[in-house]
Amino acid sequence: MFSQYSFGEFVHNIFYLIYTKLFFPKARLIRLPLYLRGGKSHFSYGSGLTLGYGCRFDLAGDGLSLFIGENCKMNDRVHIVAHDSVTIGDNVLIASNIFISDTSHGSFAKNSANPDEAPDNRTLCTQPIHIGNNVWIGEGACIMPGVTIGDGCTIGANSVVTKSFPDNTVLAGAPARIIRKWNSKMEKWERV
Repeated sequence: MFSQYSFGEFVHNIFYLIYTKLFFPKARLIRLPLYLRGGKSHFSYGSGLTLGYGCRFDLAGDGLSLFIGENCKMNDRVHIVAHDSVTIGDNVLIASNIFISDTSHGSFAKNSANPDEAPDNRTLCTQPIHIGNNVWIGEGACIMPGVTIGDGCTIGANSVVTKSFPDNTVLAGAPARIIRKWNSKMEKWERV
């Protein structure tokens, strides 16, 4: 373990491990600071959860609004807004500086986002987000309300995901689009 971490980080991780086992017993390791706004009653996680430094979960609504599956690993500064429903499957790997939100200040599709009104005063609009199993989300990606990401997807760094994508695809861009798809018969990735 010393080869992976400096001595100072090793000592910090011992503290975080004790904190984790006291307050998040099913988790693998929760690093602080962790901002859990809205309380633990809106949050459910499977065993093996790992969180990096500075993760922030803004939770609201009635009952459970954020569900994280088994063996999920999130790096530093992952910000999740779950006022309706954000579901993250099993074995999901999330890089740093990620934004996932099921909530928007107004809806541009329904014309409820009046530009003469301050964004904070607009009606909050929510649409559930579902992220499948075995998904890898690259550095700096944003996943917006109403999106479903299929199992086995990879989301490229700095992508902005504004629509849903099927299983076993590689997404990239702003807005994100499919750039590769898994061919299960030939067992290889193909350009789209």
